[in-house]
Amino acid sequence: MEVEGLIHKIWTLFPFSSTRASSSHLAATAAGEMDSRGFDSAGRVFSNATEMWVEELGSTATATTSAAAEAEAAPTTAAAAGNGDAGEEASGDGKRKEWYSKAIAYWQGVEASTEGVLGGYGCVNDADVKGSDAFLRPLLAERFGTAKRHLVALDCGSGIGRVTKNFLLRHFNEVDLVEPVSHFLEAARENLTGCMDQGEDSHKAANFYCVPLQDFTPEEGRYDVIWIQWCIGQLPDDDFISFFNRAKVGLKPDGFFVLKENIARNGFVLDKVDNSVTRSDPYFRELFKKCGLYILSVQDQKELPKELFAVKMYALVTSQPKMQNSGKRRRPKNKPRMICS
Repeated sequence: MEVEGLIHKIWTLFPFSSTRASSSHLAATAAGEMDSRGFDSAGRVFSNATEMWVEELGSTATATTSAAAEAEAAPTTAAAAGNGDAGEEASGDGKRKEWYSKAIAYWQGVEASTEGVLGGYGCVNDADVKGSDAFLRPLLAERFGTAKRHLVALDCGSGIGRVTKNFLLRHFNEVDLVEPVSHFLEAARENLTGCMDQGEDSHKAANFYCVPLQDFTPEEGRYDVIWIQWCIGQLPDDDFISFFNRAKVGLKPDGFFVLKENIARNGFVLDKVDNSVTRSDPYFRELFKKCGLYILSVQDQKELPKELFAVKMYALVTSQPKMQNSGKRRRPKNKPRMICS
């Protein structure tokens, strides 16, 4: 289920916090290796994401892991494949449906309000909007220039329309919303009715799609920005990759994605209550590679309560940005720089 509520995951809920990781383990992660270990909200520890996804979705599940983790998981995966048949595949499909239906059922029981979709942390709304605005504004200028242009965005996991109303409509002439929980989407319609500007330079919510992300395909070439916030954790790795591959078609030539999401310190955290996964930054970066996406910009969200997960914003494009060809931004000539001995 794609809604805005994943921010309610509090670190103290999880007794096996990654703050207990060893110094050598942290050094490996800092060097760019993906830490594939994770745990769930019941306290169970998984050696890698493959182990977790096979348990949750069956042997047909696929996951993004490091090379070492894939090698470690290979015997188990091979054995499962060797014993696989149509019955196992059907069982896997059933477990996947159960994964999503449990999530939908959870969010159907949540009040269609800012407090509800933010898990009782409605107080973070202002900081969230401020951070998103500071991240997006320079990207719009960089990608589209200052010339007047009719901009269109897609709000994925729109919930009650909080992000569209408080943020996206400031920057885009049209915003489409996609959300699978019907009472959230109906609330979004009501919330957005009175805030639509009329006239030549109008700003409005244009279309409302009651569809889950794993089944959604956007209109070809419609969007300048596809905004995905606090919802992608509901998608297993393979559906994550499939979604982005389909969604690429919806971007205009200079268009880009923004993914704003909770970040686990290491590996991943599986929430058994609403069937969602909080991934680490290296985990996301591995998934982006699988999707054929490049990071244009990344920034941390500031001013959130310390007990909540960290949040990052990623701007993602389908071709390698010129500034990243050498792996670094070019340093202006004659600019002083620090030399460390």
